[in-house]
Amino acid sequence: MIAPARHILWRRLADNALRLIAAMPVGYAVACLWAMALARILPGDPVQTTMAAALIALLLCALAAMWAYAARSGWRALWTLVVAGAVAGAITWGSVAIWGRI
Repeated sequence: MIAPARHILWRRLADNALRLIAAMPVGYAVACLWAMALARILPGDPVQTTMAAALIALLLCALAAMWAYAARSGWRALWTLVVAGAVAGAITWGSVAIWGRI
């Protein structure tokens, strides 16, 4: 059996490190941003919408971690989660700019 080249080994380690970064801190941040966005845009009582948004965000955190390891590459996982977080941040920012603070 031929040993893999060092650059291939480093590339795999870097890809796994990117996936870990995408799964843990970035996935948690994306879930928090979506919790804020959903709490602002869901209809109903503020307490109930906050609880519903928190439960949905818990599911999104798990899905983000699964996506980080299911994506084709670590960079793709990282950038798709960053874009998802940016969309949630834009929704939150827009709702605050339009309707003001609750």
